[in-house]
Amino acid sequence: MPHTGGAIRVGITGVPGVGKSTFIESLGTLLTAGKLGHPRKVAVLAIDPSSTRTGGSILGDKTRMARLGADPNSFIRPSPSSGTLGGVARKTRESILLCEAAGFDVVLVETVGVGQSETVVVEMTDFFLALMLPGAGDELQGIKRGLLEMADLVVVNKADGENVKAARRAAAEHAAAIRCLAYEDENWTPPVMLCSARTGEGVGEIWQVLEGRVEDLRRNGTLEERRHEQLLRWLKQLVTDELVRAFETDERILDARKRIDLAVRSGELAPSIAARELLDIFLAGKGHHPAGQDSS
Repeated sequence: MPHTGGAIRVGITGVPGVGKSTFIESLGTLLTAGKLGHPRKVAVLAIDPSSTRTGGSILGDKTRMARLGADPNSFIRPSPSSGTLGGVARKTRESILLCEAAGFDVVLVETVGVGQSETVVVEMTDFFLALMLPGAGDELQGIKRGLLEMADLVVVNKADGENVKAARRAAAEHAAAIRCLAYEDENWTPPVMLCSARTGEGVGEIWQVLEGRVEDLRRNGTLEERRHEQLLRWLKQLVTDELVRAFETDERILDARKRIDLAVRSGELAPSIAARELLDIFLAGKGHHPAGQDSS
């Protein structure tokens, strides 16, 4: 732990097809080559969607980022979710600390971009960047709103060729939407920027905004405070996960569930009463006794 905390931790999200891997490779290679200041060591931790049927994961990030993957100053690690975000959050958080202890300056955490993984990644990074598509239809409005509410920076990718006009129009729409949202930090309104990850245009400017924001947070003490809060929330989540695991694998609970589940299913027992009964069984097995009862 004393060797951690030195990296800039960045969460990157966006709907499938927005070009996250291309953007990360473009940014990563600029950073490792020293084209955005001094050369950096970059780690990419990708939350990889696993198959809920087979348990297998895509693990395609290394092939999608072949150039960055071959860079000796980079490290790419997909984290299969196996259908559970809790396990990914734990592994990814630990991986961030390990990468920092190993000397990486920048840690990029990529999410799938559809669901609760964004909230999880916000809780483990310093800066959250949302990539958007130009000209995406109304079917993505719900996803867009959720991303805009969490983002520190919104980037419309693929702003090249015939997409430039659509990208500018999308950027204006996102900027208008952001003005209608309330953010925790009154001193920071998420900027909306354009880039082409394919050509690299705009990627350097995005890093300058990102790095400047993180340095401001570091100077005023907000970054340290935020990381302390994240560690405490992580601790609480780990305790919760272990308690749930202990509860669900307890032999007394497994035996009682057959009877209690049947009673709840048939309507004979209210779920609230059933939950209390199960908890009393669990706590009694650990040497604790329900209120109003003594050890006799």
